[in-house]
Amino acid sequence: MSAVPRVEAASLPERRLLVPMRPADVDAVMAIESHVYPFPWTRGNFIDSLAAGYLARLLRRQGESALLGYCVAMTGAGEMHLLNITVVPHEQRMGHARFMLAELIERCRDAGAGRLWLEVRESNAGARAAYARLGFHEAGVRPGYYPAAHGKRESAVLMSLGVDPGPGDDALE
Repeated sequence: MSAVPRVEAASLPERRLLVPMRPADVDAVMAIESHVYPFPWTRGNFIDSLAAGYLARLLRRQGESALLGYCVAMTGAGEMHLLNITVVPHEQRMGHARFMLAELIERCRDAGAGRLWLEVRESNAGARAAYARLGFHEAGVRPGYYPAAHGKRESAVLMSLGVDPGPGDDALE
């Protein structure tokens, strides 16, 4: 597994907290989701994810109520699948997604999940490169996975990260 530089708590510009997403939070999440994406998840997608018991977390600064971002993932069959990870636009490129991914990797370890999977739009070269820098590898393509403009569809690149369940693994921490 590729080692990724450790993000030490002391190096963070502020304390960030991940807290469980609740149904009462979905309106605030939807405000961000609909602002960030041309084809956002629906309210029903979030409610169904919560009802199914998926791992859903909100990212905030300690002592503040404003959302910095959120993520939703499901665990099963010895793996975890990241379904949605979003950071508000004015907070992007500040390490928030990396912080959330580090938490997901810890949850993988807790659940005995040896691999974290995600899809990313084929056209999103920046996100693909960022995931690759974090140790994710491209594992395939899902044709027509995402909705696109004018009723078309865009392929997704399937990416994965092996998660070492042992305490010696320092990926994303």
